[in-house]
Amino acid sequence: MTTAGTGTQTVRPRHVGVVMDGNRRWARLAGFVNASEGHRRGADHVEDLLGWCESRGIGHVSIYVLSAANIRKRSSQEVEFLFGLAARVLPGLVDRSGHWSLHVSGDLALLPDDAAAELTRAEGSTAGRPGHVTLAIGYDGRADIVAGIRRALLAGVADRDGGLEPADITAHLPGGPVKDIDLVIRTSGEQRLLGFFPWQAAHAEVHVSPKLWPDFDEGDFDEALAQYATAAG
Repeated sequence: MTTAGTGTQTVRPRHVGVVMDGNRRWARLAGFVNASEGHRRGADHVEDLLGWCESRGIGHVSIYVLSAANIRKRSSQEVEFLFGLAARVLPGLVDRSGHWSLHVSGDLALLPDDAAAELTRAEGSTAGRPGHVTLAIGYDGRADIVAGIRRALLAGVADRDGGLEPADITAHLPGGPVKDIDLVIRTSGEQRLLGFFPWQAAHAEVHVSPKLWPDFDEGDFDEALAQYATAAG
């Protein structure tokens, strides 16, 4: 996306992905005994992110909420709290935005029935809005690609030799209408992407912020956009 400034052109990403890491560390540094307070602040902060994107004309956002691996390895108490955020806080803030359509990518069978049902309900109630936000919940990047290939094959898009084009797989991945991610923002200073949408982000610019996710502010977001503009301009 290109937006006109005062005599200049600023190149903007069409689709931004966010790996919102550092919630537990933020809670410890803030003096909270329970890491859940960091997760709560992190989930609430998603509303700020969506507002920044909307005001800058960025219409597609993908957010790493909870991986399938973390569901299996973190404590049951922490995971149950994350399930609650996934079922109540995140769908609610997308719903009340009035702008964003919710999409979910991941294995909802890993979630409790009520959490999965609430996410599915919110997908339906927000459908047709101009913005698109995809939440990766119960997500595994390799499984995502396999599922996309399987859906493409079931849809009968393969040629007579059984071949598939990359665009066929892309079209059958979950999420909004624009699958390819232009810019990935990773907070907390870590240099790993943790299997974040590997197919969709194959050609993305990556911006690593040293800030923990609850401390990542609008100025930091604009810094990431400026890095993207420099690389893509």
